[in-house]
Amino acid sequence: MQYGYFDDEKCEYIITNPKVPVKWINYIGGLDFGGFIDNTGGSLICKGDPAENRIVKYIPQLPDSEFKGETLYIRLKKENGYTVFSPFFVPTLDKYDLYECHVGLGYTKIVSEFYGIRTEATIFVPYNSQRVLRDIRIKNLRDTRIELDVIPVVEYTHFEAIKQFNNNDWVPQTMQSKAVDEANGLKTVLQYAFMKKAIAMNYFTSNYPVSSFETDRKRFLGDNGYGTWMSPLSLNNTELSSYEAKRGDNMVALMHHLGAIESQQEKRLITQLGQCSSFPVEKKLIDEFRKESNVEKAFQELKDFWREHLSKFQVITPDKNFNSMVNIHNPRQCYITKNWSRYLSLYQMGLGARGIGFRDTSQDVMGILSNKPEEGRELIEKLLCVQKIDGSAMHQFNPVSMIANEGDSREKEDRPNYYGDDHLWLILAVSAYLKETGNIDFLYKDIPYYDKDKYERPIQTGTVLEHLQRAIEFTKNNTGQHGLPLLGFADWNDTINLPTGAESVFIANQYGCALLEMIDIMEYISNQEMLKRYRAYYESMKAIVNENCWDGEWYIRYFDEKGTPLGSKVNKEGQIFTNAQSWSVLSGFAGKERAGKALASVNKILNTTNGIKLSYPGFNGYDPVIGGATTYPPGAKENGGIFLHSNPWVMIAETIIGNGDRAFEYYNQINPIAKNDKIDEFECEPYVYPQNILGDEHPQFGLGRNSWLSGTSSWTYQAVTKYILGVMPTFNGLKLNPCIPKAWSGFEMVRRFRNATYNIEVKNPHHVSKGVKLITVDGNKIENCTIPIFNDNKVHTIAVIMG
Repeated sequence: MQYGYFDDEKCEYIITNPKVPVKWINYIGGLDFGGFIDNTGGSLICKGDPAENRIVKYIPQLPDSEFKGETLYIRLKKENGYTVFSPFFVPTLDKYDLYECHVGLGYTKIVSEFYGIRTEATIFVPYNSQRVLRDIRIKNLRDTRIELDVIPVVEYTHFEAIKQFNNNDWVPQTMQSKAVDEANGLKTVLQYAFMKKAIAMNYFTSNYPVSSFETDRKRFLGDNGYGTWMSPLSLNNTELSSYEAKRGDNMVALMHHLGAIESQQEKRLITQLGQCSSFPVEKKLIDEFRKESNVEKAFQELKDFWREHLSKFQVITPDKNFNSMVNIHNPRQCYITKNWSRYLSLYQMGLGARGIGFRDTSQDVMGILSNKPEEGRELIEKLLCVQKIDGSAMHQFNPVSMIANEGDSREKEDRPNYYGDDHLWLILAVSAYLKETGNIDFLYKDIPYYDKDKYERPIQTGTVLEHLQRAIEFTKNNTGQHGLPLLGFADWNDTINLPTGAESVFIANQYGCALLEMIDIMEYISNQEMLKRYRAYYESMKAIVNENCWDGEWYIRYFDEKGTPLGSKVNKEGQIFTNAQSWSVLSGFAGKERAGKALASVNKILNTTNGIKLSYPGFNGYDPVIGGATTYPPGAKENGGIFLHSNPWVMIAETIIGNGDRAFEYYNQINPIAKNDKIDEFECEPYVYPQNILGDEHPQFGLGRNSWLSGTSSWTYQAVTKYILGVMPTFNGLKLNPCIPKAWSGFEMVRRFRNATYNIEVKNPHHVSKGVKLITVDGNKIENCTIPIFNDNKVHTIAVIMG
């Protein structure tokens, strides 16, 4: 493995070569306080909205060898000066004897050996405490005594992130730094924008005496700023200038003279980066985290949080990569994505006012409900608050201010200002929460709609159930010439923006899935009137889809405003789209024959060794009528690329028709762990799903991009746990109906559900893909496939025989 390997026992991926093809990152903390750490120790940290309260400057467009946000310098004293290097490799690029970046659960640990000096830096945000801790241990591996200094460095950004890049007059005039001397040589350096000095001060400090410091980048680099991060000229001097910046490019460097270190001796330094409104108040917490024992306790609490989180679902199958992804990396990515939505990554920089997406978050939340159902509910309530009175939804919103907007639909006055799919995702999320928890009372909670009066007060409220009902009625009442739902500005594929009046077959199927969930809810609460109505809605749309959208071998994807199909064999480009096939099966609209043909067409035309393409053939030129998809070359992103989010929907569809081998084949194709031996092609982190991989119409077929914050994580986790492993929460219990590769002799898993633990063993003696012959619960046979709800805080043994 050229760049690293997995250590499942420690739940880590260990990078052994810092020169990965693109920066690989890990998240620490959450949206309230946190950010990401890259594979060479650089960071981007914010408190709250990354656009409105950013702390550390990180510019991903710079070369990967450049300093980004934070680093650590070690200065080794020699007879005629110093040897200065970074144990994080970047930015000094010295030759290393050992380099390991341990990508853990909520932490990154960098271990390196340079010049006979071993450094171990553990970087994390304590659970429920807003600060970045860097616990740094330095050991002398030489046979002789050494004398060294340690200089941690942070470069700040203006809190309003975009202003850092578009206003180089005002921003430098506002940035200031101030040092606070403390007892025993300790020092804290405060930094702030002038207008926020009384309410939001960044601080950087340590648990070791500081002899001098620097707060101005030009002075730190030296020679009027013509020095470099690779070799800062100020580090040739015994001390830094201790200058308190009154303007300019603010940063902080703290000089720590660790002094003499004997052979095999280790010394320890702990730094803290945070933000506060009052330093005297914050100092009490700062002092607590200067104690090594408290840092160790905080790190253990973080590990305990993740251990508990992952324990809700664990599986042992014959496939090691499958186990690693399902038990560790996929649920971790689901939780990170739920926390950050599409707010902040290497690819989505959080510089503007995008906020979090309604569609994205509705799907993200479904991936964490088995682990954190009440956190999911809290987020669902925020989603409900940005649904409109007419049943549609705002496209994106700020989760702190709860100010929402219509997204990119605002850019075209001649197109609808709503997305036709947004509100329907909400039904799937609410139903998933209800089935996971049984909290039916949630349906009757009053929640305001987004529409406001002139005083910014909600005009109307409604129960959660009423919100869902309005979502259904909005789609029911907004149909086009074929009776299919109107596209609006776009559906899930928000890069196809057909003119007003276009219809979406995807939304028709999504509406069908939403109706099935509403039917389940109405049955459970015994609302016969609405049950009858939704069944009629379902059958009506099913007939419309099958009468108008079948193209002979697959389903059409769209009709434009003139009634011309897109996603049909009559089209020169964009003849077939994956989602029209998978969702026709998910909705139940496709009968057995058509489901088989549609999925066979996906396999024949759209499948590749690296995943399933979104469409084919790609559009070979920009077409403003179609929209954003045509801005990409064929094979990239939504223009015939492998958009991974859509792959698990095909996996689910294959399990519905009983094809476990193909579902598992599709799973393996996109499992990032399987990419670990071909990183030079794939390039992205092998421990998380990217959003997209270049398709086979592109010359760089197999290249991944936009990792971490993707709906792929939620849907692949759902595809695996609910459909391949077949553990489906229902109102009446856990339904077991696996659809696995025929080669598997069985598998074992633990699933915690409604205050009980289910130890499940599945045996497959006849090597079938699907079909349950016998289930026993605590030794007693049950007559159906649904394990009853115990809610007794006990462990129950479930035995399943397939056949």
